[in-house]
Amino acid sequence: MKRIVKAALLTCVAVALPSVSFGQAAAPAAGGQCQMPDAEYQVYNNANTQTDAKAKAAAIEAYLTQFPNSCAKEGTLVGLITVYGGANDIPHAISAADRVLQLNPNNLQALYYETFLHNAAAGAITAVAAKQPDLDQAASYAQKGLAAPKPTAMSDADFTTYKETAYPAFYGAMGAAALNKNDSPSAIDAYKKEIAFVQGDAKLAPQLQTPGQILQDVYLLGVAYYQSTPPDYLNCAFYATRAAAFAGNFKAQLEPTAKYCYKRYHGKDDGYDQLVQLVQSNAVPPANLATTITPAPTPAEIIADILKTTTPDQLATADKEYILQNGTPEQIQTVWGTMKGKTLQFPDVLVMSSTPQQVQVAIGTATDPKPVADFTFNMAAPEELPAKATALQKKAYDKKQADIAAAIAPGQKVTLTGTFDSYTPKPFMITMTDGQVVLAAAAKPAAGKPAAGHAPAAAHHTAPRKAK
Repeated sequence: MKRIVKAALLTCVAVALPSVSFGQAAAPAAGGQCQMPDAEYQVYNNANTQTDAKAKAAAIEAYLTQFPNSCAKEGTLVGLITVYGGANDIPHAISAADRVLQLNPNNLQALYYETFLHNAAAGAITAVAAKQPDLDQAASYAQKGLAAPKPTAMSDADFTTYKETAYPAFYGAMGAAALNKNDSPSAIDAYKKEIAFVQGDAKLAPQLQTPGQILQDVYLLGVAYYQSTPPDYLNCAFYATRAAAFAGNFKAQLEPTAKYCYKRYHGKDDGYDQLVQLVQSNAVPPANLATTITPAPTPAEIIADILKTTTPDQLATADKEYILQNGTPEQIQTVWGTMKGKTLQFPDVLVMSSTPQQVQVAIGTATDPKPVADFTFNMAAPEELPAKATALQKKAYDKKQADIAAAIAPGQKVTLTGTFDSYTPKPFMITMTDGQVVLAAAAKPAAGKPAAGHAPAAAHHTAPRKAK
């Protein structure tokens, strides 16, 4: 299966936190909400006027230790999150956010920062599985952020601004956590909600066609559809094409996924340019998308076309295997009925494994980049040496057995004969009985005549092969 890129570098993960100041937390004396004694205010002001990030963080921590019950504690901790972020200190920034939420579980800024910071922590980890704890943490805080009520002191305008900043990030975090653990339904749900929210906001809608996190999540929605069981290639093609169309310099990273899903759905490349045009004016798939892009023929349809033009006994081995794996019961019987009990010779097949009693070879898959065994020959017992054999006969017999052993060594190409006996569709394997090795000298036919038992050259088709 083609490998799909899960994350395009449309944006760089930055530790420096985005500004989300909405006047939610308590302010010092100048705002009239928090009356501080002069002695406390001097320590508070000294801490907050430090210019070096590390020195400022240390001074604020000292202030909070000295005045643990400060009326400005919540707002000061929110400010401390950004100070640690500016110092590239994610663990301490998360710790500060944790302390804010201990004071106020619905603090909007802290919930947003927790989501952002845990995503940043996950982004710094290479191993996919190792990312999951931070991604799950980010998703958990995102869910809480979406559920948090508007604070009484916050204006409607400020709350709208907050949602425009935080909600896309919340949905994106939930999608990333689900996608990383292959939970496609949850990832699809989260990313679709993100797109719907952005599309419904006039300020945000342009980001659906501008390189950035939101457009990257459009692409990841396509990946989530691809990873569905079974894969939804049509929606994968739409969203990946939409993302690639507006990705600018990142188009080359995204377009292979888009084209891959399109071809898997449609069966070929033609018409892809029409999809590119369609996504320019549609952020989500139009209702008639499935009728504008015709699906690839089903396996049964492909097989029916093959059988219209070629009789079963003239099919290439690869086509026979495809039909036995993918055909209707009637199609399978039509082909297997011409094979069962028939003895054939197979020239130059690739030996995958062998013993004197059994040889496994690649016939229908021999030209694949990584051929796999698809035929098992249960070998006939070797002819016995006559009891009164001469020394010369014994020598010839031993040489023949050595030649056979060398011919069926793994990696060699050998000519075998055998009789079709049975097959299993998954994993695919045809079993032959009465297998025999045809050594090179014996395998040569007379000029212009096929070797005894050898089938005429089979017609070749372009039926897709199913991965084993």
